[in-house]
Amino acid sequence: MDILEDILQKEAKKSEKYKTTDVEKNVELELDLGNLLALDTNDLNLQELKSHKEKYLLNLARDNTQLLLNKLWDLPSERREDIVVAKLPAGTLRLPREKPCPKPKPLTKWQEYALEKGIKKKKKTNAVWDDIVQKWIPRFGYKKAELERQKDWVLEVPGNADPMEDQFAKKAEKKKEKVSKNEFQRLRNIAKAKKIKVPKEGLPSVANPSSDLLNTAAKVARVSTASLGKFQPKLPKEKTLKENVIAPKRVKRDHSKISSIDEKSSHLKIIDSILGKKPKLDIEKAVNRQVFQEQHE
Repeated sequence: MDILEDILQKEAKKSEKYKTTDVEKNVELELDLGNLLALDTNDLNLQELKSHKEKYLLNLARDNTQLLLNKLWDLPSERREDIVVAKLPAGTLRLPREKPCPKPKPLTKWQEYALEKGIKKKKKTNAVWDDIVQKWIPRFGYKKAELERQKDWVLEVPGNADPMEDQFAKKAEKKKEKVSKNEFQRLRNIAKAKKIKVPKEGLPSVANPSSDLLNTAAKVARVSTASLGKFQPKLPKEKTLKENVIAPKRVKRDHSKISSIDEKSSHLKIIDSILGKKPKLDIEKAVNRQVFQEQHE
């Protein structure tokens, strides 16, 4: 008998731990399976709620969740990667947003131009074949930078460049300038989207400029003449500039020391550069213009 009582006690404990999946309610729940939402409109047991609040709320939440899961098992399902997935229907209850709807992102200057000219963005692959290293390299990322360093271990010095000039430093400087230019253009697009006026050149307009900004503006205005400010009259209480750091110094050449042969060769080079110029034909631009004209017609 003792063994039988022990077995019955164990079974009772199991039944308390693992409750049945069949739950009965006086009023059926309003279920929104698309949003996984269950609304219980049954009256609460106030006496049970006051005496055993935590236990009562836990059992109530468990029963309602069980009813929701029972309905989910009735939905059509499919198997994806050894997992059974149920196809949820469209939600019936319209839930409010926590934040307002995002506004459409304003177009950049290039996007406006591409939209006007009918230029469509072409999808590019993530990797490109390189004939020098004989393997596929990524278009962007740190791996491309490492392969570029391996590939450009030696650089050719141009014919008209200084042979003692560091070509690696020059290449790195050009890359920095390109990055700075892209960042400047990005900031200009942000200013344009927020309708902030930015001058194309010169100093930015400030409501209350400081003395340093006014001094810099005066220096820029002084050296903006053809004589680089040499014959510009001084302003009252203006400090004399010790060194002209804004405008470059003009290199004076002594033509008396130049021989006739050197002068003749320099003139011939100028003539060849003028007469040897050929008009550049941008085929892609011409094709895009023709396609846009045909679409417009």
